[in-house]
Amino acid sequence: MGLSLLPVIVVLSVLLTSPSILPLADSVTDREALLSLKSLITSDPSNALHSWNNTMHVCGWSGVFCNRHNQRVTGLDLQGLSLAGSITPFIGNLSMLRVLRLQNNQLSGPLPDQIGNLFRLQELNVSSNLIDGSIPINISLCSKLAIFDLTSNQISGTIPPELQHLGQLQFLKLSHNRLSGSIPPSIGNLSSLTTLELSTNNISGPIPDTLGRLRNLKQLQISINNLTGTIPWSLYNLSSLSTFAMASNDLWGEIPGDIGFRLPNLLVFHVCYNKFTGLIPPSLHNLTKINSIRMSHDFFTGTVPPGLENLHELTMYNIGYNQIVNPGQTELEIITSLTNATNLVFLALDGNLFEGVIPESVGNLSSSLSKFYIGGNPIHGPIPASIGKLRSLSLLNMSNNLLSGDIPPEIGNLKELQILGLAGNRISGEIPAFLGNLTKLTDLELFDNYLEGIIPSEFGNYQYLVSLDLSNNRLSGPVPKEVFSLSTLSSLLNLSKNSLTGELPTEIGVLENVVLIDISNNLFSGGIPNSIGNCKSLQGLSMANNSLSGPIPDTISNLKGLQTLDLSSNKLSGSIPAGLQGLQALQLLNLSFNEFTGEVPKGGIFRNHSIAYLEGNPNLCMKLSCKNDRKTMKLRITILVVLVVAISTIATLFWVVLQKPKAKINARGGLESFKGKRRMVSYGELLRATDNFDAANLIGRGSFGSVYRGTLSDDDGTSRAVAVKVFDLGARGASKSFVAECEALRGARHRNLVRLITSCTSVDHGNSEFCALVYELAENGSLSDWIRGGRRPLSAIERLDIAIGIASGIEYLHHDCQPPVVHHDLKPSNVLLDGDMTVKIADFGLARLLINDLESMTNGLKGSIGYIPPEYGMGGKASTSGDVYSYGVILLELLTGKSPTDEMFKNGMNLNKWVGSAYPEHVMDIMDIQLLSMTTMEGGNYDKLSISGGRLKDCLVSLIGVGLACSGDVPEARISIREALQQLEGIREKLLKELA
Repeated sequence: MGLSLLPVIVVLSVLLTSPSILPLADSVTDREALLSLKSLITSDPSNALHSWNNTMHVCGWSGVFCNRHNQRVTGLDLQGLSLAGSITPFIGNLSMLRVLRLQNNQLSGPLPDQIGNLFRLQELNVSSNLIDGSIPINISLCSKLAIFDLTSNQISGTIPPELQHLGQLQFLKLSHNRLSGSIPPSIGNLSSLTTLELSTNNISGPIPDTLGRLRNLKQLQISINNLTGTIPWSLYNLSSLSTFAMASNDLWGEIPGDIGFRLPNLLVFHVCYNKFTGLIPPSLHNLTKINSIRMSHDFFTGTVPPGLENLHELTMYNIGYNQIVNPGQTELEIITSLTNATNLVFLALDGNLFEGVIPESVGNLSSSLSKFYIGGNPIHGPIPASIGKLRSLSLLNMSNNLLSGDIPPEIGNLKELQILGLAGNRISGEIPAFLGNLTKLTDLELFDNYLEGIIPSEFGNYQYLVSLDLSNNRLSGPVPKEVFSLSTLSSLLNLSKNSLTGELPTEIGVLENVVLIDISNNLFSGGIPNSIGNCKSLQGLSMANNSLSGPIPDTISNLKGLQTLDLSSNKLSGSIPAGLQGLQALQLLNLSFNEFTGEVPKGGIFRNHSIAYLEGNPNLCMKLSCKNDRKTMKLRITILVVLVVAISTIATLFWVVLQKPKAKINARGGLESFKGKRRMVSYGELLRATDNFDAANLIGRGSFGSVYRGTLSDDDGTSRAVAVKVFDLGARGASKSFVAECEALRGARHRNLVRLITSCTSVDHGNSEFCALVYELAENGSLSDWIRGGRRPLSAIERLDIAIGIASGIEYLHHDCQPPVVHHDLKPSNVLLDGDMTVKIADFGLARLLINDLESMTNGLKGSIGYIPPEYGMGGKASTSGDVYSYGVILLELLTGKSPTDEMFKNGMNLNKWVGSAYPEHVMDIMDIQLLSMTTMEGGNYDKLSISGGRLKDCLVSLIGVGLACSGDVPEARISIREALQQLEGIREKLLKELA
């Protein structure tokens, strides 16, 4: 036996001592690792890995770099090859690897944990791929890593605190992913860091003060997240910073006036879309090298500080939508100050309080200026002729000012213009024919002016026009056929509220892609062309208040996406086409005050008389029996019409009295004669409202899509902040979610429910199906943000008011809606708070209407873990009792600060049981520490009401009791939401009496 082992021992001895054989074995390991990588590549369009085979040494393979000494792989550069597939775990066997570049491909799957074995790795770049999963904690073992770039992937989870062990890290780039959680304070230990990019994620919580330790930091990019609180003062001491970007978060406070002295190397300063207050820091204009300043959509006040004339390198200056003034100025001196910025590309002064006239010096602005926003100010006077010198302008928005006079012919020189907005002014004269020379226009807005005369036939020159709005002017004469032949129109054609005449040409059928046509309130005559049926993308059509005659063409039934149709107050006759019954998307129909005859169809929209208006057509038959006694029926219809009109008039007057203090929502682009109408919006309008769904406007992402912050205009020209929920129709269940939200909120009206302004179903620019919902924007974010400590602490009275608000909204859904509505996904992140801290329940994507048979839950557990009632997990159906359970969990979480998914809840323990074990004697031991630390009851309509420890405990014990009564394991044991609300209101009344 011993002799037989001798050859083996000799061989092992040679392998272990021969320097020429050991590298060969390692090279084989490298080869196998790379071949494993190749085996997982499913697409190699450029055949870049063709040389990766056994006929050539691994060091000769394309993209592979080796150490000359021992032929080991030290670098792998496969960037920009459009490779698809996944990254092999065997990548961790390339033990000599120093550089790994896989950016700009289509690689998917997770980043393997074995990458932590690459102890010598100095550069890891996997940006612009489809990588998902979380950041491997093992990456912290790569102690020599200097560049770590995962930008533009689908990485989720949190940022591992263990990254602090990467002591040589200089570049940390994690932007454009799906990261959540907070910024680990331990990031402040990366003393070599020069670049920190975390933008466009779902990161929440405050900005850690420890980031102020990063003395070498030059690039700080944390925009487009859910960060809260104020900017730590320590960040203003990072004198090396060149990029300071915190846009689109929920930050507040004032920017220090001496920031320009504290951060003397700033080139980029972006704090837009937050809640910053105070003045524009004067020292900011002392930074002569700065090239980008974005401070829009905040609450800055005061004047523009001096010094703009010294910013020669400036490319962007955006202070729009604040409260900036220029008192005592007869003209906008800020424009003259900016004429020295010869590289200026983007200038936005809109939505402020600037007065005076636009100076002729506007023509001396940068020849590179591409976008110029100056609307939404009380600026008066004429449009200067010198504006025509800005030949690079692609966007000029001067809407909603007090501008007067004619449109200067020099605007015809702006041949690069794509968007021209002159709406909402006092511009007079005729529409000049030279506007037709602006052949690159996509949007032309001239509505709400005093323009007169005819529409120029030169508009037929437009090759890219998407939206045309000439409404509410004094235009007359026939509409040129060329306008109805603009096949590129895909958003809007609005000619309403003018004095246009003539018949509608058959060319209207060329508008196959337009979403909304409004020609109401004109003097059009003749019939509706049959070609209207070719406008397959129409969602809204209004021809009301004209002199149209003849029948409704049967072809109108081809408009399957039509949501609103208004043909009221014309001279239309004949029978109502039966095809209208088949338009399933139709939500509002107004055929009133015409000359229709015959029987009213019974199906489709005609089943609901509250959204189908037929009054003022005395010869319509409501029943089959009317054929036998037309005189009797005519009398009944006349009486009915009188009653309907009388009741509607009284109701309208009553509604107006109640609503008088509220701002009127602008219906421009909508169908204005509808009763109880919703605001109509098109895909193009939402595109403009969100700046082309810019990532800077992204509020958050969910299971079925993304939510963007946007701005829509009201009747008076002011802007309304909205939240636009865009559904990802490729996601399973997204379409059902869209329908569920529409159904749940279509008739819902309650102060504690988020208000659905409108919906949009259309096609996008890629001709793909598009669905979106537009909601009011809740300025104070979600309840989850407040519970997690991302904002100031909530007092006891505020928590009680929030609990009452949620209960009030649910009670309305359960008891006052017909049919009742089950929300089905109640949780803190779906409870929003407006500027007055009023509760707004949101996200009805899983809502159920309780009619006939309830939808079975056997298709999968629906809801959110921790808030789902136990019976749903056993196949139970959606019920109001299920909502009550979810509410009870929210109430317990609101009081304790503990999430039902907290790691402490395991082995059968949950939030309900944990709270129940302390109730009632030890309730104070489990309360949110921030709540107990507050000695006053601030919030609501009361300020600083002192409360003793005994009274606070009594209040909290009572509230916990309600939470436990709602969240019992058995549905029959739970109280109703109405009972819960009554108890909560009683607790609040008792508390306030004791504090009075």
